[in-house]
Amino acid sequence: MRTFIIRRLLALIPLLLAVTFITQALLVASPGSYVSRLTEGRHLSEEFIRQLTIQYHLDTENVFIRYWYWLRQTLRGNFGYSFMYNISVWSLLWERMLNTLLLAVAALAISWGLAIPLGMMAAVKRDTWIDKAAGVFSFAGLSIPSVFFSLLMLLFASKTGWFPIGDIHNQVYWDDYSPLQKVGDVLWHLVLPSMVLGLIGTAQFMRQMRSQTIEVLSQDYIRTAKAKGLSQRRILLRHAFGNAVNPIVTLFGFSLAFLLAGAVLTETVFNWPGMGRLTVDALVNKDEPLVMASVVLLTVMLAIGSLISDVLLAAIDPRIRLEG
Repeated sequence: MRTFIIRRLLALIPLLLAVTFITQALLVASPGSYVSRLTEGRHLSEEFIRQLTIQYHLDTENVFIRYWYWLRQTLRGNFGYSFMYNISVWSLLWERMLNTLLLAVAALAISWGLAIPLGMMAAVKRDTWIDKAAGVFSFAGLSIPSVFFSLLMLLFASKTGWFPIGDIHNQVYWDDYSPLQKVGDVLWHLVLPSMVLGLIGTAQFMRQMRSQTIEVLSQDYIRTAKAKGLSQRRILLRHAFGNAVNPIVTLFGFSLAFLLAGAVLTETVFNWPGMGRLTVDALVNKDEPLVMASVVLLTVMLAIGSLISDVLLAAIDPRIRLEG
């Protein structure tokens, strides 16, 4: 296990180099720069523009020079300063990363917590109204765009008043709250955006869980367990669940990627201060240090998610040996 984890972490190094170089090349190839965005609609002297260009190291179009300057600083532990915010990139990303992780973990809990039991129930009650209702729910979840679903949730919140509309916490009374009240307020604001991401993921995982459970229930050892007189509950939990859930666990890394991609739109609609919105704003404004650091952090998060899925799969299924 230790050797496998070390090997996967070492494999992350060339992946990061490739991803960050491609990102830098795309930033250089795309039209404009932060200085050109900054000077739009403003009358600034050419000397001032030249000073800004040199200050932000935008005075060359050579992607290798620009990338080497960024890499040299990064290897020293310095991700640079954001052009837009004029503060350390890492201090800016840290809070946003925690907000995005909170949203992603809540969405994963909802999607897995609903998909696994609903998928197994639909497989056990195959071709009944329960299975058909689950199929309709799955079809709707896969068909509705996340932006449209987010707007529906905002409309629901505005009509009922049960949930706050946007932001991560109450902007007016936040400083007056006790620590426990602050936790409750953040969780209250978390409900709607996590439901949007979680229910869309539920539809995908539920179909997978249903098909895997149907396949497992047709195996010989399941028929043998039934012939021995074991209860259906015992057969499902002790014999079928472990094998049926394996493909779902392998999708953990991909589901994290899906959540991070979907969080960009969801965070924008709900005004959730996460990495998705921050990265999009940085791309629009050509804030290169912020874009590069965001890409590094997102790549590391996805790689760790894939590693966690492999470790969980080995823990659930004793037949799998990671060292081999």
